[in-house]
Amino acid sequence: MSGIAMPKPDAETLRRRAEIVADLRAIVPGEGVVDALNEMRAFETDGLTAYRQVPLVIVLPQTVAQVSRILKYCNERNIRVVPRGSGTGLSGGALPLEDAVLLVMSRFNRILSIDYPNRCVVAQPGVTNLGITRAVEEEGFYYAPDPSSQIACSIGGNVAENSGGVHCLKYGLTANNVLGIEMVLMDGEVIRLGGKHLDAGGYDLLGVMTGSEGLLGVVTEVTVRILKKPDTARALLIGFPTSEQGGQCVADIIGAGIIPGGMEMMDRPAIKAAEDFVNVGYPLDVEALLIVELDGPVVEVDHLIGEVEAIAHRNGSTTCRISTSEEERLAFWAGRKAAFPAVGRISPDYICMDGTIPRKELPRVLAGMRELSEKYDLRVANVFHAGDGNLHPLILFDANNPGELDRAEQFGADILRLCVAVGGVLTGEHGVGIEKRDLMGEMFNQVDLDQQMRVKCAFDPNHLLNPGKVFPQLRRCAELGRMHVSGGALPFPNIPRF
Repeated sequence: MSGIAMPKPDAETLRRRAEIVADLRAIVPGEGVVDALNEMRAFETDGLTAYRQVPLVIVLPQTVAQVSRILKYCNERNIRVVPRGSGTGLSGGALPLEDAVLLVMSRFNRILSIDYPNRCVVAQPGVTNLGITRAVEEEGFYYAPDPSSQIACSIGGNVAENSGGVHCLKYGLTANNVLGIEMVLMDGEVIRLGGKHLDAGGYDLLGVMTGSEGLLGVVTEVTVRILKKPDTARALLIGFPTSEQGGQCVADIIGAGIIPGGMEMMDRPAIKAAEDFVNVGYPLDVEALLIVELDGPVVEVDHLIGEVEAIAHRNGSTTCRISTSEEERLAFWAGRKAAFPAVGRISPDYICMDGTIPRKELPRVLAGMRELSEKYDLRVANVFHAGDGNLHPLILFDANNPGELDRAEQFGADILRLCVAVGGVLTGEHGVGIEKRDLMGEMFNQVDLDQQMRVKCAFDPNHLLNPGKVFPQLRRCAELGRMHVSGGALPFPNIPRF
């Protein structure tokens, strides 16, 4: 696998590191600081495992006051900081830097309050995505965004990457389900954005923070919306002889005004891998498999099932199963949810890509990916949120074979270029990180990038938070007309401060 070489440090570097470690231990006593090389190895990568780097030191705070003191200390001494949640991200957003403190938020793992009348939960950022649903399901509620890694990914990481999941088509991404956050700025100041109300006045800074990939601040508390479970939910498992027919069916379902609770698609390699892994009865004689879930009142669901069946038939479907029980519905989803680990059984390595396209371009892009697969002589398995056009091609390779990782990365870059060329975007829910950083120019011109950098400068004028991610080139804030948020200065005068 690729890695970033760690040069042998000189005496001054070792002295400075020892000083930083001692100072951090004074802020977070006990086992809150990790500096032994063999112990830091566990944090050297995130879900983009092709890249690894041991950090300068790891600190695991437990209180907001500790986070504030850590960031203030690092800001005053010009020390870089990389925030990290559960480390399940797939774009390298939490990749450590050898000269940066890795700030791990996993000890912030408590649900602080459940407010059923206002239908919201206040949680610390280290609480898992699925943990929120489990906390409220006995009362008939759930948290809608459900990424495949929901059993492990943290809600703070979901905010950083604006995660989605199989039900994002109808119920939205993290951005549509977060009501408020508490966060700490790089200078140690603690602020609140939003709350339990639906919309806050003034600038949409909550929207700016959601999906900001740890570049603007460190989230220490999240307030999310919870929903009442629908009266019923049923799923259809529909097979097609070609991926293009499956893609057209997706477009026709949405075009008919039907908004399923979830709509996912897999191609033949992904179908076989998933079925071998979970054995739920997926058809193996089709090129594309579409899972369509409809939820709501029983009468409405029964009617829409007939509508979707008819649309699928018009698009040449060869098989269609309709769930008749909750167990069967969950079984339909089990293979899709396990697709990523399932593909891990058929390939030594794989890269999970993430691009988003207009739904009508699905047939064209799927055909283009097949051509790229032949060009790079690498297999690709497709699993994606068909309803909102969020693709997750899994590029299979073996890093032990010289050149295969490079070919896989070039293959992935060409997929993302294709997404942009048809009117799509570089990412849907995995973020930019380091994976797509050097492709930002494919989608944005320099004026666009400078404007984004100005937002970064407003929150972090010295580029100390998660540097090297998202932006292909850092520019000095003074060149861009710096704006700073701390101390109540414009342009954000109405941020609550504590």
